[in-house]
Amino acid sequence: MKDIGYYNGETGLLEDLKVPFLDRVSFYGDGVYDATMALDGVVVFAEDHIDRFFNSCANMEIDPGIGREELQHLLTDLVAKVDGSYHFVYWQVTRGTAHRSHPFPEGNANLWVMVEPEEKNLQPAPIQLLTVEDTRFFHCNTKTLNLLPNVVAAQHAKEAGCEEAVFIRDGFVTECAHSNIHILKDGVFVTHQADNLILPGIARKHIIGSCERLGVPVEERPFTKAELMDADEVIVSASSEPGGVLANMIDGIPVGGRAAELFNQIQNEAVREFEAYVEARRA
Repeated sequence: MKDIGYYNGETGLLEDLKVPFLDRVSFYGDGVYDATMALDGVVVFAEDHIDRFFNSCANMEIDPGIGREELQHLLTDLVAKVDGSYHFVYWQVTRGTAHRSHPFPEGNANLWVMVEPEEKNLQPAPIQLLTVEDTRFFHCNTKTLNLLPNVVAAQHAKEAGCEEAVFIRDGFVTECAHSNIHILKDGVFVTHQADNLILPGIARKHIIGSCERLGVPVEERPFTKAELMDADEVIVSASSEPGGVLANMIDGIPVGGRAAELFNQIQNEAVREFEAYVEARRA
């Protein structure tokens, strides 16, 4: 198949599947999600992503109606049905189907899955960023479906000719519209601490692990926009770029370019771990 969608046991091409009008995603965005990549049939870092998904469910008081192992098997089975060797794997759960009313409805949650082929590029070219004010709520550690501020920020970045938007809250850098952001300064990897202002990114977690294996000091703390602009390198990470990608321009001002060798070491180690995970689980 060229792609596949899943909704409560029903599967089909994405453009063919239909969902009930009364699914609470329609009225409230009432649900949580997670996403990762799959390579050669292996859902990469599946355990980490599924743990985060269940944590999001717990934070929003949603019973997903499926266990961890069952979900992992489902994702793997769906990936196997789609053409190609590299895939984007997305899943979400919504709180159920009911007439519009704010309190939780009776009944079961709805599970959605989407798998699409993706072009593999583990060491992408540098990107440009646009800073925007972070006016989101205080549940950024949970992958809810309420993403309108992220959508608007991403659109503003696109209009400015940039690939990603950087959120600034009270003078401090938090994260990007759909990724985490970090800096290298004087040989130290600096990233915002994992609190309720950022998503605890899985790529972020594994890049920190790469730094630790390489002996690169890590500081998990807030850093300012001034520190961002003065960094030796600015690194953006997401599951689609497991080793991170450099930013070379922010708000039209050149940044970074002073620690490429160190970044390459960190990126190569993160990509090595990504590929080793797949190799150890390849059928």
